[in-house]
Amino acid sequence: MPNDERNLETMPDGALGLIPLESCKELGLKVDQYLVGWREKRQHQHQNDPAFKGYRRDSYIISTAVPRFGTGEAKGVIKESVRGYDLYLMVDVTNYSLTYSVCGYKNHMSPDDHYADLKRIIAAVGGKARRITAIIPFLYESRQHKRTARESLDCALALQELTAMGVDNIITFDAHDPRVQNAIPLKGFETVQPAYQFIKGILREVKDLKIDAEHMMIISPDEGGTNRAVYLANVLGLDMGMFYKRRDYSKIVDGRNPIVAHEFLGSSVEGKDVIIIDDMISSGESMIDVATELKKRKANRIFVVATFGLFTNGLERFDEAVAGGTIYKVVTTNLTYQTPELLAKPYYINCDMSKYIAYIIDTLNHDSSISDLLNPYDRIQRLVAKYKAEQN
Repeated sequence: MPNDERNLETMPDGALGLIPLESCKELGLKVDQYLVGWREKRQHQHQNDPAFKGYRRDSYIISTAVPRFGTGEAKGVIKESVRGYDLYLMVDVTNYSLTYSVCGYKNHMSPDDHYADLKRIIAAVGGKARRITAIIPFLYESRQHKRTARESLDCALALQELTAMGVDNIITFDAHDPRVQNAIPLKGFETVQPAYQFIKGILREVKDLKIDAEHMMIISPDEGGTNRAVYLANVLGLDMGMFYKRRDYSKIVDGRNPIVAHEFLGSSVEGKDVIIIDDMISSGESMIDVATELKKRKANRIFVVATFGLFTNGLERFDEAVAGGTIYKVVTTNLTYQTPELLAKPYYINCDMSKYIAYIIDTLNHDSSISDLLNPYDRIQRLVAKYKAEQN
């Protein structure tokens, strides 16, 4: 059964309201279009019941604003009633393209600014909504999730703060360490993997892949990302390998211990297409180093795949790596801000997550299980089978 027909016999948990903050506006508009289209076509035997009031609308987006004073201070404003609504707030904390004025100076918005705006909108709701779900694709402060010295636990504090303000569920994608949900054990927390969208994007763009253990391999660039590589390898029936980052813990450079060497654990990659999969590309240095090591081991085409393409040091090194034959394609999602320069790159594959997010919102609004959405094993199998059939 298609996903947009999955909730025909269940009651919605309040009128659906979508609040994409300015940082997530483009993604939110796409999600809204899917929801409007599905609900316009859906025939429901209880559609005249009071519980379905406002079920079909031209848009589910609630009008909001976060105006700022000359000092840079701000306030959250909701421009219509949300009493009894099932609200879904969307925020991209990595969107540095947005700016605001502070005493005449232009400031680019930081993750802290976006997080503060999210809290302002939640505060503006004033406890009147039936339920609040925060969709934070790149989990705020997710890399500050554990304590190794006398330091802050920012991610855990943020999760506790949001739930204390009335957030019932938090949905994120590919959390750096899912164990951070232990900070809010009595609230909903889902970390979603975009494995299906990755495979779909690659198969759409590259038509001559041989998806078997003799011609392809999955690689984790470090020990921390082994689980996602194991899952993808199992679904596709491929072998996997991993690199161990040997660091110099006696030094700190740019806030981290520098990598001394990448040690490879796995079978031969010679002549094989390789997918390197990780949660994020930050500067890209680690991914390019891993790709270089694989090329030394005579790997064929190398696909660099990550949920979040941050590219904090720009795209120049990736341009050089592609031009030099080290990297074949770079694959990320639209869950974080993408520059026009990135979208124009011929080697870049963009995986659109808006339909997937719309499925999740539509299902949760009907209080139905999203278990099958969180594990896309069957969908990936059908996708690969269709791809192989088209090759024959």
